[in-house]
Amino acid sequence: MKIRVGYSPDPDDAFMFHALVAGKVALPGFELEPVLEDLETLNRRARGAELELTAISVATYLLVADRYRLLESGAALARGSGPVLVAREPMDAKEIAERVVAIPGSHTTASLLLRLYCGDPPLIEVAFDQILRVVAAGQADVGLLIHEGNLTYARAGLVKILDLGELWHRDSGLPLPLGVNVVRRDLGEAAHRQLSRGLHDSIAWAHAHVEDALDHAMIYARGMDRETCRRFVLTYAGADTVRLSDDGRAALDRLFREAHRRGLIESPPALDPL
Repeated sequence: MKIRVGYSPDPDDAFMFHALVAGKVALPGFELEPVLEDLETLNRRARGAELELTAISVATYLLVADRYRLLESGAALARGSGPVLVAREPMDAKEIAERVVAIPGSHTTASLLLRLYCGDPPLIEVAFDQILRVVAAGQADVGLLIHEGNLTYARAGLVKILDLGELWHRDSGLPLPLGVNVVRRDLGEAAHRQLSRGLHDSIAWAHAHVEDALDHAMIYARGMDRETCRRFVLTYAGADTVRLSDDGRAALDRLFREAHRRGLIESPPALDPL
């Protein structure tokens, strides 16, 4: 069976998927085709159910749960950190609702959190790795940062206004669920379980061979030095990614219920991970 495996060209995804797509873990009966796209492109493709196995934003799972099943392995959970809002100069967080915010995509979890905490400011969509430039150049007042931008914004002369991960942890006491991996429901139970095991084994391999997996992740480090890349990878592809923890499951449920309570979705999707 041919399986297109969608993941982003980012260090954390590269770390997790390396063993799977490089044949370092056994997955007999499947021909795997890596599909590397930025996360918002993967979100769009998931809305069309194009890929058999793919990484997506948790916010996008709200839209595709009828066509995709959540995998226990590969969830990106942030503990006490997460997407941050930055600007050229300090401002009161209450001003964000009136300022133009550059976001990395309307169906990213970061954008969902922005709506939960900051209302509905005017938005422009920008490739995630261009947000720092756009804000520094004055094309947006505020930037919503994901990935390594959370660690590098000060180099661009920007200041942090709000850490949405810190707010989430303060309010919920739970990790912040940012991304998940999903498998298309029409593949059937047997394929679901084999692919779930393959992804689990790939992530476990990365944690057992950190330096080798980090060598591969560095290909996508976008200027990060090795130690910064290591810190980034082990933050967003840490122990939680091997198997979804109880508090990770509780965090997903909490985020879905919050989105429903604010009227952003009609009903929370069922959680039936494997």
